[in-house]
Amino acid sequence: MTNTIDPYTFEEKPVLVVISGPSGVGKDVTIQRMKELGYPFHFVVTATTRPKRPTEVDGKDYFFVSKQDFAKMIDANELLEYAIVYGDYKGIPKAQVRKALASGKDVIMRIDVQGAETIRKMVPQAILIYLSAESEEALVHRLEQRKTEEAGQLAIRIATARKEQARVGMFDYLVVNRHDQLDETCATIAAIIKAEHRRLHRPEVIL
Repeated sequence: MTNTIDPYTFEEKPVLVVISGPSGVGKDVTIQRMKELGYPFHFVVTATTRPKRPTEVDGKDYFFVSKQDFAKMIDANELLEYAIVYGDYKGIPKAQVRKALASGKDVIMRIDVQGAETIRKMVPQAILIYLSAESEEALVHRLEQRKTEEAGQLAIRIATARKEQARVGMFDYLVVNRHDQLDETCATIAAIIKAEHRRLHRPEVIL
């Protein structure tokens, strides 16, 4: 039996959105641009044990913590998900996600493909968006231009990206982040969220 829905009293539910994809595809710059454009979402800050890069700010780009402190967060069950990424730990603190959803805000978090797979199992109500470059050649070029890894590490990231591309099918949406079209990428993600708000049978996110 179909549930009766009153269109005059229909209430939108906040959504939990995962933006994922291979290294170098532009996850961080997409999030940053959405902030600059004033999108009214809560952007989750990820905890990580990797060293801070010169341009990064603690508490804004990531929460940079020691491996000992990260282990304490695991033991206290304070993380929604966590994974080892290129030898370092990354994880999503639960508290900020719950608080944002409770306030009615949509929540966006950026995580690697391995983490997105974990979220799919733990929170099936989450919306998974795979961010892709327009081609493998374009992705390799972006990774080379970053100049943040030595040759061996760069080769690992490229090989990992090829494997991650094969797992696109577990995502709900595919968004191509084309060169010099960042605002269009942001607008597409916002349009997906807007459409999901109008889904009549969307279940409430439960963490």
